[in-house]
Amino acid sequence: MPYSHITPANIFVCQQCGECCKGYGGTYVTPEEITAIAAYIKTDPETFVNTCCTFSGSHPILAQAENGYCIFWKDKICTIHPVKPRMCKAWPFLESVVTDVGNWEAMSAMCPGIRTEFPLDVIKRCVKEKLMEHQHA
Repeated sequence: MPYSHITPANIFVCQQCGECCKGYGGTYVTPEEITAIAAYIKTDPETFVNTCCTFSGSHPILAQAENGYCIFWKDKICTIHPVKPRMCKAWPFLESVVTDVGNWEAMSAMCPGIRTEFPLDVIKRCVKEKLMEHQHA
């Protein structure tokens, strides 16, 4: 196989541009993430949800500032980086890419770190591999 040596590190190289910190559907936060972020910013979970989240249906998502970025993206840095949600940690290795590998190309339109010059089956394999790492971490 000519692409067997390609790894997740080959298909994505973060540029630290913050484009992934823009809205695009919102970043869901789990109860565990709410507790961790609230503790990190020295507040209680209820206050965190009331002041730092909006809702998508009944699910809390991180709020966005007027500029479209997550409220925790300030001065080109994630201010909750040590406790950022799983969705943020996983980017761009998301389940939606395994479901429809075409999402990789769609995401590449806004993320300069996503490389698209590899065959889609290689991208899908790398995304699955990275998702497995996150599950065992």
